[in-house]
Amino acid sequence: MENMAAPNSFPYRKVVVTGGAGFLGRVLVGKLKDEGVEVFVPRSQDYNLVEGEGVQRLLDDAQPEMVIHLAAVVGGIGHNQKNPGRFFYENLMMGTQLIEQSRLRGLKKFVAIGTVCAYPKFTPTPFKEDDIWNGYPEETNAPYGLAKKMMLVQAQSYREQYGFNAIYLLPANLYGPGDNFDLETSHVIPALIRKCVEAKRAGQSYINAWGTGKVSREFLFVEDCAEGIMRAARAYDESLPVNLGTGSEIRIGELAELIARLSGFEGEIRWQSDRPDGQPRRRLDVTRAQEKFGFQAQTSLEEGLRKTIDWYESNYRD
Repeated sequence: MENMAAPNSFPYRKVVVTGGAGFLGRVLVGKLKDEGVEVFVPRSQDYNLVEGEGVQRLLDDAQPEMVIHLAAVVGGIGHNQKNPGRFFYENLMMGTQLIEQSRLRGLKKFVAIGTVCAYPKFTPTPFKEDDIWNGYPEETNAPYGLAKKMMLVQAQSYREQYGFNAIYLLPANLYGPGDNFDLETSHVIPALIRKCVEAKRAGQSYINAWGTGKVSREFLFVEDCAEGIMRAARAYDESLPVNLGTGSEIRIGELAELIARLSGFEGEIRWQSDRPDGQPRRRLDVTRAQEKFGFQAQTSLEEGLRKTIDWYESNYRD
């Protein structure tokens, strides 16, 4: 049936967003609803997406035109090291089942959200999408990264054989208000923010930080990532994977100093060099996203960190 929506509006009226109650998901769902889209967010207690039956029931219940698959079983380096088997199996099965069942039901589009962890450990910077198969990922998160990368293989295979419109996006490390600040499972920015804010409140003279501080990362503000996904979901219809990022990197040591300054923590940062650093460098080539669907990140790292620190301070009071 012809979609009679206005030409600039979102072309899919019913969308399932897996992981829609999560950090990125909440922002993306808000953007979709602003476009008048009917959004269905499956809760894990209602639908086990690792099992084929749970995926089938979800698609039967929601009857979507599009699936945006954000859901992932993931954590920081330590959490990855403790759960390699679980992270591989659950992420692999979710992606595989969702894409297959979406194809069988004739969905109009599938948006697979991959991970920068899928890139080889020693990818030349900036990471170009064409380099994604040129080596094995960094060991601490390889099981997760490879499971997510299988969605790229599946999306490209299904496009070739069945003409299925599945696309694959690779966001940089995300951060922003509403992030996960649990030190057991959080990523580097929320962990450092929490440590600095709590140390300042408690009058502590130092904080401990994982690794050497010498590796670099690229960070993408969550609002910018959601905007990039919206643009790709609306308009992109090709097999090539696409990076979503800012195209700039920062050393973790400089990041820690910036977070300390913005949060008002004046103590010492003690680096735990016996803890793993992870991948040596991460910076994405972001030209394809600009060329294919006009995406460019708008939020500077300092501005995004200020918003994230303000949110944490407002929401985590002693």
